[in-house]
Amino acid sequence: MTASSTLDSPAADSVTLDRFRSSRWRRRVAAVSGENHAESTADRILRRLGLTIGLAGLIVAVVELPDIADQSRFVAPGWTALTVILALGWFPVLAVVSLGRSRRVIRTVAGLAALSFLAAMATIPLAYSEPTSDASSVWVYRVLALGVLAAALAWRPPLSVVYLIVAAGEAALANRSVVAGGTTLSLIGDFARAAGLCAMFLWCCTYALASAARVDRESVIASKRAAAVAGAAARDREQARFAALIHDAVLSTLLDASRAGTESPVLRQQAQRTLDQLDECRGGDTEPDHLDAQSAVGFLRSAVHEVNPGVRFTARRWAGLDDLRLPVDAAGTIAAALAEAVRNSLRHATVPGRSVRRTVTVTVSAGGIRVVFRDDGAGFDLDRVPADRLGNSVSILGRMRQLAGGAGFVESQPGEGTTVTLVWGGGG
Repeated sequence: MTASSTLDSPAADSVTLDRFRSSRWRRRVAAVSGENHAESTADRILRRLGLTIGLAGLIVAVVELPDIADQSRFVAPGWTALTVILALGWFPVLAVVSLGRSRRVIRTVAGLAALSFLAAMATIPLAYSEPTSDASSVWVYRVLALGVLAAALAWRPPLSVVYLIVAAGEAALANRSVVAGGTTLSLIGDFARAAGLCAMFLWCCTYALASAARVDRESVIASKRAAAVAGAAARDREQARFAALIHDAVLSTLLDASRAGTESPVLRQQAQRTLDQLDECRGGDTEPDHLDAQSAVGFLRSAVHEVNPGVRFTARRWAGLDDLRLPVDAAGTIAAALAEAVRNSLRHATVPGRSVRRTVTVTVSAGGIRVVFRDDGAGFDLDRVPADRLGNSVSILGRMRQLAGGAGFVESQPGEGTTVTLVWGGGG
């Protein structure tokens, strides 16, 4: 098949990607995937929470410094420094490791910060020989949420709840050791206030981590379903090809052989061609876990038209350069990201008073595939889209980032439509 005059060459593919990077008015929201860069949603949320909580520890140290200095007047030298180091010393470390270390390291440091915070509160009754009349509450009591948030990062919810109860009780006892005139009723009140406030922080953190894990699970399920569909399509195509070979080659050769009364050179050549074709099938030249150009295009077309049959679908292939071998899991990932782009357009690109034109163009060349979805709808400002917006960051770009050899690009401007580009370059 020959390419049309609008078909880009392999060199043009590189030029197009360079334009995505350098264009003034188009701002790319993209991430090229790779084994070293693939990161789940749960890991990203854990990393961001760790950085936030670690920086919060630094901010608390600055804000509470006047009260820390004031309350240190009533204790022996060295106790205040020990308490501050135990309570807040691990939080800067947590902020640093959250920037680039593994999930296990972040959880380990968070667990150390939580346990160290408990140890800091345990030093309060030892430091104060008697309550003081100048303090309304000990400073660690007011920042108990830091220890609870660290526990939420480090451990599962049941253990975090146990930590909350223990920490709230210890904070109430520490408060009673500092504040004069404490009673049993005030002790219960201190415990209730600390536990109630920290429970809200614990719930928010736990819910964020659970939601991120659920997004990862749903993404894996969707990819497996798409891969299963692609694999079934590939198997059906192989069965049809084999059935055609049996009918057109094997049976026709046997029929000619039964009719020929004498040896025929033509019959020998036909038989040899049939044997060669059977050897190709036996050799598995087309593996069931890979799609060729035709199967990949058909699979992507089905994914788009399942969402909206009205989307115009165009396929372009370079003659002699369309030897695509696309893994079915990669095909499923691309199809899922493409379907989400179509759904986003249907939800958000509507323009009152006119119809929105939507097109998908698939280009196969040099062992790779490029899928471009365009609409001329409302468009949007990329700078105003939150970084954790699931439609773009997870469902489209997140999928492509985790696909070896893949890349995802989203371009848009208000009033100028949206273009989503998905590229796979043989990394599977």
